[in-house]
Amino acid sequence: MTQAGGIEIVRTVADLRARVGSWRAAGLSVGLVPTMGALHDGHLSLVRQSVGETKRTCATLFINPKQFNPNEDLAAYPRDEAGDVAKLKSAGADLLFAPEVAEMYPPGAATQISVPGIGDILEGEYRAGFFTGVATIVAKLLLQALPDAAFFGEKDYQQLQVIKRMTADLDIPVRICGAPTIREADGLAMSSRNAYLSAQERAIAPTLYAAIRSLAEAVRGGADPASQAAFAAEKLLSAGFSKVDYVTVRNAETLEPVAANDEPARVLAAATLGRARLIDNIAV
Repeated sequence: MTQAGGIEIVRTVADLRARVGSWRAAGLSVGLVPTMGALHDGHLSLVRQSVGETKRTCATLFINPKQFNPNEDLAAYPRDEAGDVAKLKSAGADLLFAPEVAEMYPPGAATQISVPGIGDILEGEYRAGFFTGVATIVAKLLLQALPDAAFFGEKDYQQLQVIKRMTADLDIPVRICGAPTIREADGLAMSSRNAYLSAQERAIAPTLYAAIRSLAEAVRGGADPASQAAFAAEKLLSAGFSKVDYVTVRNAETLEPVAANDEPARVLAAATLGRARLIDNIAV
């Protein structure tokens, strides 16, 4: 265990459990905020929510190789542990769990967790194995820390739904809390991958939020979801996005195509701009 700027840092599961165990023995509730680092205000809003709802907050920093495909950006993914520690301190976190890969995936580790159905569509179609990597690492973190609550952003809305399904199915006794997407002043959803955008691309990027917001308003007014989604995708391509993987209106819980105008729905989108693949969503 080490101290950095008032925050304790642990790098082994044994040390994590020892610290959380001491909190438990003192009757303190525990919140967990899993991250891959490169922290921004979206992550810190989750830390602050945990601080407000629990007595002790543990953030995790682990760039999970199991959720990157061979052609994705694992090596280039932003890393700044020292900067992240300073931000966590400012947000009120008590502990950082920052393990090495071998601690999370020891030699011989073979078990994986998949969430069929909701994990196979949308992001699951375009990023093979992604949600298996997410479900496996989140299950491990929840079981390693056994917090009272774990906090995830709605910016990764499908990921949040997959985690809720996995946690319920496996009877993991942790409350999964979603938090609203934190946006820049021009509407762009905060993301670590926004750092990949050039100045010109950064000026184009808010078109994604504008397009899905217009789509949600149109569907709310009774317009046909499919035709409006196609129109939104065309707007993105015209604005300068090189590829649109999907713009779609789905049931807010199952993420299946909407069957009725009165069911809770969510607009979800994923599109590529330069080196960055941006995702966003909004409630209808």
